[in-house]
Amino acid sequence: MSDHDRPLNKRGKQEAPRVGAWLRAQELVPDLIISSTARRARETAEKVAEASGYEGEVELDEALYLADPEDCIAALRDVSDQHACVMVVGHNPGLEMLLETLTRSDDLMPTAAVAQVSLPVERWRQLTLATRGALVNLWRPRDEA
Repeated sequence: MSDHDRPLNKRGKQEAPRVGAWLRAQELVPDLIISSTARRARETAEKVAEASGYEGEVELDEALYLADPEDCIAALRDVSDQHACVMVVGHNPGLEMLLETLTRSDDLMPTAAVAQVSLPVERWRQLTLATRGALVNLWRPRDEA
């Protein structure tokens, strides 16, 4: 089985609904969820969406599979400005590198971690590798274990 087609493991199946519940409790249900096309990312996004009460469609973006920060930012730059809160479901090390690029934080993003980042942009098209946001919140499943 290819890496892209690998299913969500037992831990991921347990943690994804917890992510959704946490998002709902924090009143952070996204306006848009964008996911890598990898099977495990899609399954995670779907479980998070269901548990959080997200009402939209999960958008799949092939470029998020094993993406680096530049790829992630390119995907975000294509988001409609009607979406203020966007969740990206992807892979490491790319997401950790994106968090570091945007916030200068060197925090680890284990499976099912959620980083809430505030960005100083009015339009998604303004987002660049040079944009400096602020890490507002970082939740890891072990934080509530």
